[in-house]
Amino acid sequence: MIALSLAEIAGITGGQSHDIPDSGLKVTGPVVIDSREVRPGSLFAAFAGERVDGHDYAEQAVASGAAAVLATRPVGVPAIVVDNVTEALGALARAVVERLGTKVVALTGSAGKTSTKDLIAQLLERKAPTVWTPGSLNNEIGLPLTALRATEETEHLVLEMGARGIGHIRYLTELTPPHIGLVLNVGTAHIGEFGGREQIAEAKGEMVEALPAADAGGVAVLNADDQLVRAMASRTKARVLLFGEAADADVRAENVRLTGNGQPAFSLHTPTGCSDVTMRLYGEHHVSNALAAAAVAHELGMSVDEIATALSEAGTLSRWRMEVTERPDGVTVVNDAYNANPESMRAALRALAAMGTGRRTWAVLGQMAELGDDSLAEHDAVGRLAVRLNVSKLVAVGGREAAWLQLGAYNEGSWGEESVHVSDAQAAVDLLRSELRPGDVVLVKASRSVGLERVAQALLDHRAEGEVTGR
Repeated sequence: MIALSLAEIAGITGGQSHDIPDSGLKVTGPVVIDSREVRPGSLFAAFAGERVDGHDYAEQAVASGAAAVLATRPVGVPAIVVDNVTEALGALARAVVERLGTKVVALTGSAGKTSTKDLIAQLLERKAPTVWTPGSLNNEIGLPLTALRATEETEHLVLEMGARGIGHIRYLTELTPPHIGLVLNVGTAHIGEFGGREQIAEAKGEMVEALPAADAGGVAVLNADDQLVRAMASRTKARVLLFGEAADADVRAENVRLTGNGQPAFSLHTPTGCSDVTMRLYGEHHVSNALAAAAVAHELGMSVDEIATALSEAGTLSRWRMEVTERPDGVTVVNDAYNANPESMRAALRALAAMGTGRRTWAVLGQMAELGDDSLAEHDAVGRLAVRLNVSKLVAVGGREAAWLQLGAYNEGSWGEESVHVSDAQAAVDLLRSELRPGDVVLVKASRSVGLERVAQALLDHRAEGEVTGR
């Protein structure tokens, strides 16, 4: 973060100083919400959660070097007291971004946000100092914390923006107004909360509405292959750049294929030329993510050859997203357990089928959350797809939704022992440990709340026995 005095921070946030002997003292370290992450010069933002109240750790934070605490009440150590810590963080982020003048790239979508953000970050980092959202910290707390990591040297700020309702993205774009706004897709993730795909499109389109006009440098990067996203061109005054496999896409892929290992390869076409890409990531769904990243990089001055090289060398920055590990006995574990929705489930199953050519494949799947009235039908459809893709064995883990995964597979023709429903993660681990053979490929995927990353971790544990550890 850029250096700001406590007096400046109080002014920006509308806070009152308490127990501060020197208001000229500067915050020079990061803004953190976990007292264990405090560094000398940090600002510790104290949140009162359901289980832990950050105010109780204020004294510890200052003892560890924090310059002050951002709090909603006096805490007996130097503090700036505000009415709402979340809103204060947002105001601070807005002020810092305005002062820096950093180029802001913001992206949203129903699926692929984090993977695409990681690709953009790896591309732009080659060009100039870049700060990006860690993991999926894309809400009203995570976004300001990311923005506040920017310094005078930061040229690109890449921000992932999530939404659970109308107005959420509008709020985030007001905190960190984007110059380039990217919309990946409109799918069914969180459809139970939004009420339908049209409502999701309404929310995601707030991104392009926030962009400056074309003559002021605003650029809307839209997926040409998703009609709901393409239609957002009418909602923005920014210049529109299309990406995808459509013939009229400005940045497009041709000759898309998968290698024998399930890694995508294609010919990348941009307005300045074309170049070949073979990715290290797994699954054809990464082609669209790569094209989105390429479009952003093209807008920021990278050549097509630079982009193709960077895409071919890019890896995974965030955990549990198609994280591929091979055990010493040749079993390959694909940990994609961070989250799941129908689109990402289908993409992961297709990647598993491609990776497992000539090998036994296992799909260890759990609930896809927040699908509303469509939930059981969507789980049934995923179970059926696993059979159509000739996945060797489906292991459905959990309660009612998992039962429908297994039922869908059964109704599609998976009888015998080709699909099984187990009660929990430990039961899945016990089954896999008893039946896996060298060379097998195992995909583990479910919504984050299910915690199936524990299955992947247990499979990678070299011990022959042992319980699944807690999260």
